[in-house]
Amino acid sequence: MVDWMASYLETVETRPVRAQVQPGDIAAQLPTAAPDAGEDMTDIMADFEKIVVPGITNWQHPKFFAYFPSNSSPPSVLAEMLVTTMGAQCMLWQTSPAATEMETRMMEWLAKMLGLGDGFEGVIQDSASSATLVAILVGREKATDWAANEQGLKAVQPLAVYASAEAHSSIEKDVMVAGLGRQSLRKIAVDENLALVPAELEAAIEADIAAGIKPAVVVACLGTTGTGAIDPLRAIGEICRRHDIYLHVDAAWAGTALLLEEQRAMIDGIEHADSFVFNPHKWMFTNFDCSAHFIRDSESLIKTLSILPAYLQSRETGSVIDYRDWSVPLGRRFRALKLWFVIRSMGVDGMKAKLRDQIKWAENLEATIVAEPEVDLLVPRSLTLLTFRWTPEGMTDEAELDAFNEKLVHAVNDDGRLYLTQTHCMGHYAIRFVIGQTNTTQDDVVSAWADLKEIAGTI
Repeated sequence: MVDWMASYLETVETRPVRAQVQPGDIAAQLPTAAPDAGEDMTDIMADFEKIVVPGITNWQHPKFFAYFPSNSSPPSVLAEMLVTTMGAQCMLWQTSPAATEMETRMMEWLAKMLGLGDGFEGVIQDSASSATLVAILVGREKATDWAANEQGLKAVQPLAVYASAEAHSSIEKDVMVAGLGRQSLRKIAVDENLALVPAELEAAIEADIAAGIKPAVVVACLGTTGTGAIDPLRAIGEICRRHDIYLHVDAAWAGTALLLEEQRAMIDGIEHADSFVFNPHKWMFTNFDCSAHFIRDSESLIKTLSILPAYLQSRETGSVIDYRDWSVPLGRRFRALKLWFVIRSMGVDGMKAKLRDQIKWAENLEATIVAEPEVDLLVPRSLTLLTFRWTPEGMTDEAELDAFNEKLVHAVNDDGRLYLTQTHCMGHYAIRFVIGQTNTTQDDVVSAWADLKEIAGTI
């Protein structure tokens, strides 16, 4: 099995990037009932190769340029093998002291590596969506003096949450899960670079206050999913401090770039943030799931989420960190080990070098796109994310252009040589190209663009 894993990683570039199957293909090969007798592992592995592998989109393929990356690396894989072998449940210090104390130390390492400054404590969540949910819950409770937890939302003043109109869809889901409802979310207008406009934010806040609605949380985004837009953190933070509003910063993808000192202008104003999240599993060569959630006031977090039944009490309760109090689920994986392995194996300097290489390749691709007469770069490059559309000569109708670009994305992904995804940008159907996989090279980027041009020429 280990040999298979090594072989897969060595040859993944020979496979189609996106799974070339149709809905129902995999289910049709699986029995409708479980076997009564145990089966030989050789047979199980044979079926794995035959049924599962063709139906997996290969996220570690060097020409995976879709969504945002979900990184892996050999040190991370090895750590995950050890974690699953030990099978530890890490909800309390007592249930796994090493996991708890390593998580604390890894979050301290990350805060220093990113230049976040003093004052943050950290926890590893499963995703940025979960971290943002926790932030909204804490902001909700602080805005209601913890009455919402005790009495429910019917007993408190209506609340509002604010985010850019370009912010991640998980924020909308989070306000639903938090019981605030979609109507509580204010989607704030953006500027020509698709970043939140501070004056529009403050106007929305003041309008809510005048209407008897209490502002609870602002979510600032550093690196939106569609185009990588960077919200102006300092201006947003100053507004939050004036109005005493909880400020959460979502840097799920772009946060890894803070390893590079030259990219830290985006966190000018971080001292105003109450919480901050980024995903090492996106661009820091660490397997999913690993979302680094930093909190300035851990006491408020614990007060929001902690419940202590008798069966979870221990001698150490109150004198150690029990991370079950820092997230919604009780059960927790040993997520910190892979960070320890990856950071020690690559070194901070090794990570920086790889990030700088990938940003440089994106700069080169940006220049190539700008020089292409039939391609429009819709917004300036953000780190390693480029957003563009094809504009064939003589084609000027917007609906026709949208249809062409949609057809191009489908053709590229059906071809299998690379994988791209789409967004809507300034009213246009747009193509996203994100560099960030662990094993991607400059040659992969150059050849992927050549593949894309070739396929565009066939439509």
